Amino acid sequence: MNFHLCPSKKVLGDSAALVGAEALRAAIQGSSHATIVVATGASQFEMLEALVQQPGIDWSKVTGFHLDEYIGMPDTHPASFRRYLRELFTSKLPNLGAFHFIEGDASDLHAEVERMNRLIAANSVDVMFAGIGENGHLAFNDPPADFETDAPYIIVKLDERCRQQQFGEGWFPTLEAVPDTAVSMSVRQMIRSKLIVLSVQDARKAEAVRCAVEGPVSNMCPASILQRHPACHMFLDEDSASQLSSAAWGADESM
Repeated sequence: MNFHLCPSKKVLGDSAALVGAEALRAAIQGSSHATIVVATGASQFEMLEALVQQPGIDWSKVTGFHLDEYIGMPDTHPASFRRYLRELFTSKLPNLGAFHFIEGDASDLHAEVERMNRLIAANSVDVMFAGIGENGHLAFNDPPADFETDAPYIIVKLDERCRQQQFGEGWFPTLEAVPDTAVSMSVRQMIRSKLIVLSVQDARKAEAVRCAVEGPVSNMCPASILQRHPACHMFLDEDSASQLSSAAWGADESM
């Protein structure tokens, strides 16, 4: 795992976008196409703003996939991840080749999951942009996460700490309003990505970062599986990195 300590959220976002953009340009040059996975949430604001401004990317040759979505939520809801991505990402890229959204409010949810599974099975993900939850989750794979399923997208139950994070970030008026189920990309599908770019900010993520980096690989801290990924870059600010020991920075590339 490669660590990048950044002095501000803007530098963090700019740096994460730069690494991802370099991989996208290389993929397009090598095979005339690139596939990405895009996450949502407060940790992704600065990265997405920087990513859509990166020069030299032929977005018409890029296919994007949605990482997760609440079940039963219309895309008009303020907390909808489809709404988030349309406002902050796809609307900024009118030439984007394709973007596959998870319809969390589909009338036949299992058919929707199968549709997404078929679509992503036809692609090899070049870059996945993601974050880590306060409980160590990846996407909505809360502890104890399923490390065994090969299905690309799965239906998951959200735990209390995950729901509390969504409320705490201001996406919902009350904790009770936060849905308790979602469609999420599975852990195994996530780690199939050739490059993983993580943006992780704030002191509330420090414990999860420490567990992911220095703890054992365990489904009780789903992000710990990234210790086994050959090309994972984690971009941290001083607060999110505050619980890491000095030994963790052996391969550090500070920004």
